[in-house]
Amino acid sequence: MKVTIDGQSIEVEPGTTILQAARMIGGEVVPPAMCYYSKLKGSGGKCRCCLVEVAKGSEADPRPMPKLMASCVTGCMDGMEVNSKSSPRVQEARKSVTEFLLINHPLDCPVCDQAGECDLQNLSFEHGKSETRFIEEKRTFEPENIGPNIQLHMNRCILCYRCVMVADQLTDDRVHGVMDRGDHSNISTCISKAVDNEFSGNMIDVCPVGALTDKTFRFKSRVWFSKPYNAHRNCPTCSGKTTVWMFGDEIQRVTGRKDEYHEVDEFICNGCRFDHKDIADWTIEGPRAFEKDSVINQNKYNRKLQKVEIATEDHILLGREEDRKKISMVEIPLTEEDIINQKSLGNNG
Repeated sequence: MKVTIDGQSIEVEPGTTILQAARMIGGEVVPPAMCYYSKLKGSGGKCRCCLVEVAKGSEADPRPMPKLMASCVTGCMDGMEVNSKSSPRVQEARKSVTEFLLINHPLDCPVCDQAGECDLQNLSFEHGKSETRFIEEKRTFEPENIGPNIQLHMNRCILCYRCVMVADQLTDDRVHGVMDRGDHSNISTCISKAVDNEFSGNMIDVCPVGALTDKTFRFKSRVWFSKPYNAHRNCPTCSGKTTVWMFGDEIQRVTGRKDEYHEVDEFICNGCRFDHKDIADWTIEGPRAFEKDSVINQNKYNRKLQKVEIATEDHILLGREEDRKKISMVEIPLTEEDIINQKSLGNNG
């Protein structure tokens, strides 16, 4: 099937969603997504960040769809034409959705461990406003301890349901979920039971905001001060392929390897994530290259930088040759001609 998004056409298989087709094209036509996760079945359709305008339904029915559609759950049709970033309606809708997500979100970026790799930060930078119209009191929740490895900040949660789906699809003993309804909805274990299954740490990787963070990395450093390396180890539970974040010779945290849309390639176990922080436990493959511009890869050695050349006089920091001679530097003794010239200058003065 042929699908056109912002003037760029691509052939896709039946069953492909608009968001998946946009990611095949790449670039700025890709809608933002806070709840969709390609590795999790049933994800998508909740955050409304990926709304697009369908200007032509298909070749068989060319009528446009009257409402903006969630691209993560809307299937492609042959001959469909979609407007993403090029549509003023879409841009206005994304600004409204961003404003809605930020209504109850606290301004924790200066102290949040997710800062620098937060999808909500990226969304706010692209579509957010510098002021707020919200004058009511923000929704807040009491802190809840869900175990020794994962820190829950419910005030930051945007209810994307990713962590619930990870526990459902990777483990057999999910102990947390979404409690209550409406504005009172929250992620909880209900009876304050610890989330301690072997793959529970993947809840941290899939969380798009700072609602679930690594307790072993809590307040240790900002992510852009660490150097990410691809590493692996022989693990009996998972693939053992990870990204280790190092500060000097210290491994500060271990995460799954993520693609340019912040989705992990393979889920890893808690043993790799929390228990192996010694560099001797890992085989370092090399520095990790990021596919997307990010604060993490600023000023890092793995970026190709253009050589800066400044057009100045030769030896500008050492001083000009004639000046060095005038002050009789030891390395450049005065010649007889220089001595005569200096004497003549003195007589003229």
